[in-house]
Formats: sequence, C-alpha cells, structure tokens
Amino acid sequence: MKQTVIRHLVLAASLLIIGVFVVQVLLGIFTRHGHYREVPDMVGLLLDDAMAVAESSGNLRIEVSDSLFVPIYDGGIVLEQNPKAGTEVKKGRRVFVTVNSYRQKMVEIPYVTGYSLRQAKNNLENVGLEIEKLEYVEDIAANYILSQKFNGRTIKEGDKVEAEVGSGITLVVGRGEDEEKSRVSVPRLVGMTLYEAKSRLWDSGLNVGRITSDEGVNQLNERNARVYAQSPAQGSVANLGSSVALSLSLDEERVNRGVTAADEEARRREEAEAKAREEAAEAEAREKLMEAAGMPADYEEEDFF
Repeated sequence: MKQTVIRHLVLAASLLIIGVFVVQVLLGIFTRHGHYREVPDMVGLLLDDAMAVAESSGNLRIEVSDSLFVPIYDGGIVLEQNPKAGTEVKKGRRVFVTVNSYRQKMVEIPYVTGYSLRQAKNNLENVGLEIEKLEYVEDIAANYILSQKFNGRTIKEGDKVEAEVGSGITLVVGRGEDEEKSRVSVPRLVGMTLYEAKSRLWDSGLNVGRITSDEGVNQLNERNARVYAQSPAQGSVANLGSSVALSLSLDEERVNRGVTAADEEARRREEAEAKAREEAAEAEAREKLMEAAGMPADYEEEDFF
C-alpha cells in the first residue's frame, strides 16, 4: 500500500513538472508571437515616411541618432538604420536612423597660424574640418604653422571665413634646419579606417595620397572601410610632406590578408635592421682593434702577400 502511494506521488510530481514545462513553452511561443515584430527596411525612405512605416510595424519608434551630408542622395532620407531590416524586436522598440542632411553645415575656419602642427590639427578637427595638404618650407620654426590657406586663399588673423564641415585646409609648416629631422618613418596604416589613417599620417608630417577603393565602397559606407594596402610601405623613410597612397576595402578577409602581409613585412624589416646594426657594431669593433694594433683602417690581409 505504501509503495503504491509513493508511485502515485512520483507520477503526480512528474506530470506536474511536464505540465509546467509545456505551459512555459506555449507561453513563450504566444508571447513571442504577440510581442515581437520584424523591423522593416526604411533605408531610402524620407524620415516622415519611415516613421509611418515603423508605427504600422508594431509601434516601433524612430530616433535620429546621426546626420550626414551625402550629395548623391536626396536630403531627408534614411541612410542607415539600427537594428537592420529583418531583425525581430519587441513592440515599441526604438530604431536608430542616420538621415541625410539637406545641406552641409557651415563652420568658421579657426585661425591656427603660429600653432604647433598637432594643436592646429586638433583645432580644425574640433569644428569638423581636416587637413587638405601639408606644405613644408625651410624655416627655423620646425613643425609650426607659418600660414594657412583655403581654396587657394591665405587666411589672415581676423578673417571670418566659413567652410563646409569636412572641408580641408592647407597648412604651410616649418621644416626646421636639421636635414635629418626632415625625414620620417612611414607609419603602419594597414587595418585602420580612413579617418584613423589620415590622422596618423598628419601626425607624422605626411600627406594622404591617392585613395583607391574596392567595388562596393561608396560615400555612405566609406567610413566603415579599412586600409588593406599602403605605398610606401610601413617603415620606409620619406621626406616631410610626402604622400602615402591607400587602398580601402569592406572585405574583412582582404583586410586581414593585408594585416598579415604587413606583419610579415615588419618582421623582415626588423630582422634586416638588426643584422645591419650587428654588422656595423662588428665593423666598429674591428676598426678599434686594428687602431689599437697600429694597423691602417683600410688594412687587408692580401696587402701583405
């Protein structure tokens, strides 16, 4: 009798557990069915139209997170959205969009003459401008801005000149009087975004050369592309103001191959430099020994036979 009661209790407990599990599964299905919606594709729609589509697709809410000015697209259209189309989200979820501006914002060009190159670059970037070109001239004020130009016009202190955000300013920079310091090592740029690569070049006193992009890279997604090749290569010696060409791609595999190749190139260059230093040290030591022995610096064994 006691065993029968125990069996019944075990059976009842098992049925209860199974029942709870089934209810949870069903609730999950019905809850998901009733509260989740697929995010519609709103890229290319005017902002008002995108809001209407979002509202009819499960009370989704549009929030403008950024705006860009891409001339090839009409003003007011959605350029990007997050989450992307096809993503399942809960009702009422916010969808962040980037909208194309009707016109580019205008800013006043800051006066940076007399500043160091790094400070001038920072001041320009703070208002949304960048460097168009670095022009180096012989002057004792090394790495200081001697003058600045926009569209070929020299900007003087007190001038009120406006430019579109993203415009470039030409900076005339002092090269200094030390010839050795007028040559710099080309930095590694492979794996960087275009923005990062430009910034690194300008910090090094170099210019951005020709930019080539893979098919599929455009004004809208260029900021997501990365450098997979550069010329001259990293570690090369270049004169201040020289240009470095860049190749961009959105293909992760291609970029990764470029990174691997850059790593291998850096390894070979380091080995060659280490070997050169070792040979120079050996030659110096040999010269000192010969000098101590009273032998001429250009001594060769065959001279004595």
